[in-house]
Amino acid sequence: MTLTQLKAFLAALECGSFTAAAIELDTTQASVSELVARLERELGVRLFSRGGRRLAPTEAATALRAHAEQAVSAIDNGIETMRALHSLEGGTCTFGVLRNAAYYDLADLVERFHAQHPGVRVRLVGINSALVARSIAAGEIEAGLLVLPVDETGLRITPLFRDEVLFVSGRPDAPTAPVSIADVAAAKLVLYDAYAGWTDPTRRQLLERARLEGLSLDPAIEVENVETALGLVASGAADTIVSRTIAESARFPAGVTAVPFADPVYDTIALAHRDGAYLSPAARRMATLAEQLLRTRLDAHPGRLPAS
Repeated sequence: MTLTQLKAFLAALECGSFTAAAIELDTTQASVSELVARLERELGVRLFSRGGRRLAPTEAATALRAHAEQAVSAIDNGIETMRALHSLEGGTCTFGVLRNAAYYDLADLVERFHAQHPGVRVRLVGINSALVARSIAAGEIEAGLLVLPVDETGLRITPLFRDEVLFVSGRPDAPTAPVSIADVAAAKLVLYDAYAGWTDPTRRQLLERARLEGLSLDPAIEVENVETALGLVASGAADTIVSRTIAESARFPAGVTAVPFADPVYDTIALAHRDGAYLSPAARRMATLAEQLLRTRLDAHPGRLPAS
């Protein structure tokens, strides 16, 4: 069975005659007829009933159709992929990033990619890591950066680095020494990523620690953005938790204290894509640039450690 035979079969099925299929394929009627006849001999079935004005597909033809279309499509996609691999001149790259991507200088990621491949459209999706993982698993996003742990199975995960999680307070009596999970449980908390809730990877780590000690974490306020949470912390309304990268950024509010956990907590930043799935050249290039960018900036942030 050859690709040419399958294309002749599909054209005959679609057009209803060998003559029309030959026009569609820019070949001769005799050639299409012979290709289909050879396919029938190899399969040991009749694919069409001849004799009428139109070819009548048999039950075998109907059963073969989906498989033939899949095979032809796979080959055609492979050819296009090989062309795109060398050119990266078109198409769209859909890539997921951390919700707080701006703090990790990921604007540079798009700038670098677009400078190298201006013909490729970029769709950068910044949502909570739990949702990034779900979207990658569902095929809605090709690949992305996320914080571990995530629940989605079937993902290939490449840990890049760990970013320490800090307790943040704007109260006059804010702690200056490392805190325990009991201290966090006793605090009035404002937590961000309200939509993701307790599926958020950082929240999950803290909740697991609290439960191991028989404690609960009940935020008084939940908001969507870290900036909103930090604004409330700066006003003294509540305390929160952030990564060290955020705490060391120029946008971190003045007068707010950030301290580590006595038993350190880390966000592990990782690259993810669907295991075994085809990853477009553009997505592969974006992932490579993301890894290079984040790894080269590891030393610039004392709170970052190589992923273990």
